[in-house]
Amino acid sequence: MTRPIEDPGSRSEITRTVAFSDAVLAIVITLLVLDPILRVPDFAPGHLLSALLDQWPTYAAYFASYSYVAVVWLNHKTAFRRIRETDRGLQWANLFVLFTTALMPFPTAVVSHALLEHNRTDQRVAIAFYGLVGALLCASWLVFFHYLARHPDLVKDEVDPQFYPAERIRALVGLILYAAAGLIGCLVAPLVGLAIFLVLPVFYGVTSAGLYATPFVRRVVDRPPHPRA
Repeated sequence: MTRPIEDPGSRSEITRTVAFSDAVLAIVITLLVLDPILRVPDFAPGHLLSALLDQWPTYAAYFASYSYVAVVWLNHKTAFRRIRETDRGLQWANLFVLFTTALMPFPTAVVSHALLEHNRTDQRVAIAFYGLVGALLCASWLVFFHYLARHPDLVKDEVDPQFYPAERIRALVGLILYAAAGLIGCLVAPLVGLAIFLVLPVFYGVTSAGLYATPFVRRVVDRPPHPRA
């Protein structure tokens, strides 16, 4: 019985994938600036300061999205530093991550516009929409990490076997929190949802080296069991 011939295009080095991903993320961050989110306000002579301060929702939405895209880049860098080669499945998972990240300028502009217009109904919808996109982005990372957890042959030999399984937990936490923030902003108060959006990138920034790599988690996982009396 002959062995099936392996498709030579099914596996490849990570260089082109990383370069392409960096280019996409750079464009996304650029769009956050070029989009009319940040603009010179209309103001009467002598009232520039108050006009700039009145645009605080714009700055908050921009900060939340920029921070999140920056964290995506850090996560991406951390993930591919541990990957030896890619296959078609991983490339599709990576494209899903890039697809959802590229959506971020749109809900950012929607939230900024809604908060500036001071319409409560529109603000609730905008926050819910932002939470939906944030949850979708976390879901894309969940797919990405799950694929690597199921295909350890793509990962470098020296990588801890628990790294990518643990990363699925981090992605799932983000999915739940973004969905919850969207619901809270929609059903309770839009500014509460926005506050959660501002805090979430901090969590992902602190754990950007990987959930399993953080000192607290390592201490809990590696702690020896208590001897029985």
